[in-house]
Amino acid sequence: MVGAVTEAARAAGARPGMRLTDARALDPGLVAVAADGAGDQALVERLARWASRWSPLVEVDGADALRLDVSGVAHLFGGEAGLVRDIEARFAGLGLTARVAVAGTAGAAWGLARFGNDPRGDGLEAIAPLPVAALRLPANVVRTLERLGLKTIGALVGVPRRSLARRFREADNPLDALDRMLGRRPEPLTAAPIDPPPRSLLRLAEPVADPSAAAQALALLVPALAGQLEARRLGARRLVLAGYRVDGEVEVAAAACAIATREPTHLLRLLADKTDTLDPGFGFDAFALEACWCEPLDPAQDGLVGGAPAALEVARLVDRLSVKLGTDKVRRPQARASHVPERASGWRAAVEGEDRPSPRSAGAESPSPACGRGNRPQRLLDVPEAIAVIYATPEGLPRRFVWRRGVHDVARAEGPERIAPEWWRERATARLRDYYRVEDRQGRRFWIYREGLFGDGRGGDPLWYLHGIFG
Repeated sequence: MVGAVTEAARAAGARPGMRLTDARALDPGLVAVAADGAGDQALVERLARWASRWSPLVEVDGADALRLDVSGVAHLFGGEAGLVRDIEARFAGLGLTARVAVAGTAGAAWGLARFGNDPRGDGLEAIAPLPVAALRLPANVVRTLERLGLKTIGALVGVPRRSLARRFREADNPLDALDRMLGRRPEPLTAAPIDPPPRSLLRLAEPVADPSAAAQALALLVPALAGQLEARRLGARRLVLAGYRVDGEVEVAAAACAIATREPTHLLRLLADKTDTLDPGFGFDAFALEACWCEPLDPAQDGLVGGAPAALEVARLVDRLSVKLGTDKVRRPQARASHVPERASGWRAAVEGEDRPSPRSAGAESPSPACGRGNRPQRLLDVPEAIAVIYATPEGLPRRFVWRRGVHDVARAEGPERIAPEWWRERATARLRDYYRVEDRQGRRFWIYREGLFGDGRGGDPLWYLHGIFG
């Protein structure tokens, strides 16, 4: 049975609910992928939590829909039209297509989202042109109504209720469904349960102004938080310690972890030095420790011969260094999807996950990408440096160049390796590059390139740059 179809498959005649053999009879080239109902449901539940950015009340509506209570919310997004545009744009950013509708009732919004052309509508005039399938009735009831000539919601208006009650059961009465769509019958929204992040709280009987109070509170909060993490089979990636002062101010200290952990000793060590930065002011009356970023963490054996694995020890060292020096000072290389050398690699904070890359710091050197043809230098400059080629052969091989006021006579040269510009990222005037591996008479090896060709119509004479150093 076909559960869902793409637009291309729909154009070929495939429809949800038909048998796969019938769909392939229409187009033998159709590709079928096994459905993952549990995975789809888990995705919808995650999207429900993510959709709380638009409303505090979000309900999972079936297997492919969400219902949001946006009462008093639309003005924050520039009106209902702005809210619809923002929802569509953000879902598109996730690679998902969303049909959005705003109406006075959940039933009207459901029908307009699936069968309407206007994402905003209310009242009988807006829903009258919709087919009776928009009433969320069973398929057999929809077929019966269509056979009776009642194909649209507007056609149901004025039909005596008793005549339909004799034909349909009370639960399937289309007029009752119409009443819910028009708001004549209640249809409450049940918000999706959202698990709060693990959090431990300590309330003090009296305000404490001693600077060491935060460290003493942390020693009590960490074991309680570790217990919650273990019960939920989670590990913390980011911790926030908050001290609540009697004057209403909140002092905050935070720490991040390179890998998920719930080891109390390690968590306590990360935040211990941070407690000195909390200013008690007129005194703290409460402390809270929250794991605001968590990841699944199942119990695992560290090693057969005792001791923690090397990867875990490295992660703990990264955590401690990041706390001491700052997350922007402890970084690791990050690969990127690009064939232009300086864009193919960069840096990210060592405590951040793979899906949370940090911007590359300007002026730092980055490791050479593994992709590309030929031998690449071990060191690449983030920003290629201009050089002056004093002499080049007619074939284009450089024979002498000046870099950082030093003259280099080329003894050997190999190339070129041509790299075309990324037309989807750069302007149409971007020029191709011809890279050469050269060695000067002192045995120093460089990776240089010529940007552009003579007469390519994309600027003046070609320019030369040094991009990397071998050895």
